[in-house]
Amino acid sequence: MATIGNTYVGLIDQLKQTGPDGVVTADIIEMLSETNPILSDATTIECNDGTSNLTTVRTGLPDGTWRELYGYVQPSKSTTKQVKDTTGMLEAWSKVDSKMVALAGAGGNQLRLNEAAAFLAGMGNQVASTMFYGNEAGNPAEFTGLAPRFNDLGAENGGQIIDAGGTGAINTSIWMVVWGANTVHAIYPKGSRAGIMRKDLGEVVENDGSNGSRLMMTEQFTWDIGLTVRDWRYVSRVANIDTTAMAAGSVDLYKFLRKAYYALEQRKTPGGRAAIYVNSDTMEALDALATNAGTTDNFVRLTPSEIEGEQIMTYRGIPIREVDAILNTEARVV
Repeated sequence: MATIGNTYVGLIDQLKQTGPDGVVTADIIEMLSETNPILSDATTIECNDGTSNLTTVRTGLPDGTWRELYGYVQPSKSTTKQVKDTTGMLEAWSKVDSKMVALAGAGGNQLRLNEAAAFLAGMGNQVASTMFYGNEAGNPAEFTGLAPRFNDLGAENGGQIIDAGGTGAINTSIWMVVWGANTVHAIYPKGSRAGIMRKDLGEVVENDGSNGSRLMMTEQFTWDIGLTVRDWRYVSRVANIDTTAMAAGSVDLYKFLRKAYYALEQRKTPGGRAAIYVNSDTMEALDALATNAGTTDNFVRLTPSEIEGEQIMTYRGIPIREVDAILNTEARVV
């Protein structure tokens, strides 16, 4: 199964290619990648319908007819449905007192950069969280993430959800996602550019409503982004992992990982680049189970691999990414 590698163009690569009027320093972009690796993996494609993306999803294949000599063949056709995914507009403003910048002298630009870094880290966290839990039904300003799309065991895509048996609201999930143009990808508005746009507004006068004023060095950051699942067979979710039982080592995570792996169409028909997403608690639990198992079956447990010069744990050759946007307080998926 193909995995993330140095030939794969992800969202972080798109950010690095942003034009000079919207450039964000490489240091900040690398920081976003390190704190939210899903941003490194997600490829991004321009919307085909303004600020939204219209996708035709095949829901059924045509049937042939077994016929005898001189018999007739019944006509058939495939079935499809159209799905419309929208982008959300995330925006933040960084403001630093002009006097503080002046007092910093030659370090004034670095001071502003440090402040901007905090804003961008926060935006990265928000995008990563929305990739999983965003839901336009509850907040129309967001885009819809993965969890609301894979949240019903009885739905058409319910076979992609592996039930780990947890109840209540102390559950977490493991996600397998195959990123690609025809599988799962991020989207950005037509005619714009992918990634964070930065606009330096320079010195701006602020008023306090009582005739008081001050000068602030101001920057605006905007990020228009959405998510499209073109083929749900390229996503699998291990849901309902009881975090208390997991911490105690009484959940056979590898059994459920195996089921999720075999639910992926990628195994039979490669369609992109695969990655596994867990939070830090789940990663530790996987590590503990692998350590206890010894070395006889490491292929189906954890294997250290080098990807783009970085040592990373893999499962069946698929990189495992730690993303702390994945919660330990998920309600049971039914």
